[in-house]
Amino acid sequence: MSVHITSPAFKENAKKALADAPLQSALSKVGPGFIGRRTAAAGLLPEFDALRDSARDIKNHTLAHLDLYLERYETKVRAAGGHVHFAVDAAEARDIVTDICRRLGAKTVTKGKSMVSEEIGLNDHLAACGIEPVETDLGEYLIQIRGEAPSHIIAPAIHLNKDQVEADFRRVHAHLPPERNLSEPTALLAEARGELRQRFLQADVGITGANFLVAETGTSIIVTNEGNGDLTQTLPKAHIVLASLEKLVPTLEDVSQLLRVLARSATGQEMSVYTTFSTGPRRPEDVDGPGEYHVVILDNGRSGMLAGQLREMLRCIRCGACMNHCPVYHAVGGHAYGWVYPGPMGAVLTPSIIGIEKGANLPNASTFCGRCEEVCPVRIPLPKLMRHWREKEFERHLTPAPQRFGLGVWSFFARRGWLYRPATRLAMWGLSRLGWRAGRFSTLPLAGGWTRHRDFPAPEGDTFQAQWHARKAKRGQE
Repeated sequence: MSVHITSPAFKENAKKALADAPLQSALSKVGPGFIGRRTAAAGLLPEFDALRDSARDIKNHTLAHLDLYLERYETKVRAAGGHVHFAVDAAEARDIVTDICRRLGAKTVTKGKSMVSEEIGLNDHLAACGIEPVETDLGEYLIQIRGEAPSHIIAPAIHLNKDQVEADFRRVHAHLPPERNLSEPTALLAEARGELRQRFLQADVGITGANFLVAETGTSIIVTNEGNGDLTQTLPKAHIVLASLEKLVPTLEDVSQLLRVLARSATGQEMSVYTTFSTGPRRPEDVDGPGEYHVVILDNGRSGMLAGQLREMLRCIRCGACMNHCPVYHAVGGHAYGWVYPGPMGAVLTPSIIGIEKGANLPNASTFCGRCEEVCPVRIPLPKLMRHWREKEFERHLTPAPQRFGLGVWSFFARRGWLYRPATRLAMWGLSRLGWRAGRFSTLPLAGGWTRHRDFPAPEGDTFQAQWHARKAKRGQE
């Protein structure tokens, strides 16, 4: 079963997003909220940048010895009574989860927030097999009843406003009294809790993601601000953990350092409300917990990244800070990116998983302002990795022909200084004469993408190289 991907239509998606007034209103709150809270939280921790260095080093060490830590983790999970399954791709991961559900006779599955489940298209697959998936994270529940994908990796419904949520609740919860008051956010929250409570009790299987997998103990860890993750994994017959292989961390001490940068980078909290450690199924002395504990570890192209130039992307701990600070994400939101992972991290990760042929637009959706790298808690050089994909796009002739031709012309001149210097001076002279009255161009051949939205400044004076040489000569005469 294929996952719906619209990444090749990013430009069209972006145009629709820019014209969507409710979306633009919702996106206007992303920057002030997330950015301010992160800045305040980081400022209260003097060692924050040192912790970022440590987090980077922990992830680098783990990736360098990933095979050993995977073996260690599997051994510890089995010793605790659990099971580890390795999935090469999305189809294999779906089949593993479905087989477990069928063996247990599952009719309903509750789910905590899991980007990996989105990546493999699990919900549609389970539904096609007669198993009802129920999202229990509030944001995920909202987008599920709307038939949408997440628009943010930590705030899936950030693109919605209160009026839209109320309309959806009245449409879906038609069995409730129509005269009920849903004007306040607290009323919406209470209604969602009431609807989901019975689903927790009915579920046969619970599925969660994992922020970290600890090789030292065989533990999976989820970090949430709702109690739904705990109910999802403790009440049903079985708990299934879905995680990609880079979620491995060597020790609990390493996790403690990563947790200190995760919440501060994501939501500006010192620690999320719930940080839940799970190790194996219910033991005889436990009062609750699942009868079975399964961990499905997904590759889906990550081994190739591990061995190549994109290895640094596997340090990502899914905090969302890069998109919270990205001007492009602020302008178009997450759905424009056309798949599971939006923002700068998606611009690198998406082409790695679905291929540059489908994801080529995403690395180009960047101003290269560097804010994503500046705030990343594990110091991933996202602009560098996006440039890697731009180079691959050009090498494979995926860029538009006019763009390749223009770069070819520029390259021809740039490699011949004796020709480049007079050509650029002539071009500067011509443009300055054409725009001398207004000092700018409202239209310009070959620059329509720019002048459709803003004026192009007319050159003033000589080229930089000519001015540099003139000043150098003047200094030599003094």
